[in-house]
Amino acid sequence: MDDDWEKRLAAAWDTLDAYGEENAGEFRALIDGLAAELPADNPVAPFERACAFDSTGHSDRAVPLYREALERGIEGLRRRRALVQLASSLRNTGRAEEGVALLTPELDAPSDELDDAVRACLALCLANLGREREGLALVLGALAPHLPRYQRAMANYARLLVADTPA
Repeated sequence: MDDDWEKRLAAAWDTLDAYGEENAGEFRALIDGLAAELPADNPVAPFERACAFDSTGHSDRAVPLYREALERGIEGLRRRRALVQLASSLRNTGRAEEGVALLTPELDAPSDELDDAVRACLALCLANLGREREGLALVLGALAPHLPRYQRAMANYARLLVADTPA
């Protein structure tokens, strides 16, 4: 992968909405073509293919590709994206508990730009499991630092939502 490939990939993703539902297969073919340019064992290829399936409504087909990317050792921000997106796809396919198991350790991972996405997706997985208070606590905790006021109050409310929740 080089800068040119990354730029072409970004340009392809910028066109996703232009394809619409009826031409989603053409978009997936575009991403598949770019992924095919990578070495056979490159973990980015199945990751990008998974993203294309996910973004066109096929979470079920994305799951094994995300797993393949992770097994191949995808790194950096794409690794964390793969975890978030895999958890989301698992939730969409009725396996929210697997999503919780994937994302819970990410709460203690080094901070990056995906922290809020981890919490939001984990909150959705928790809600699917009937653990809405825990999910709301995560979302409020993620939101609090972004508020111009009330950061302390919202962080405290988030903590209190789960203070009396059994583990």
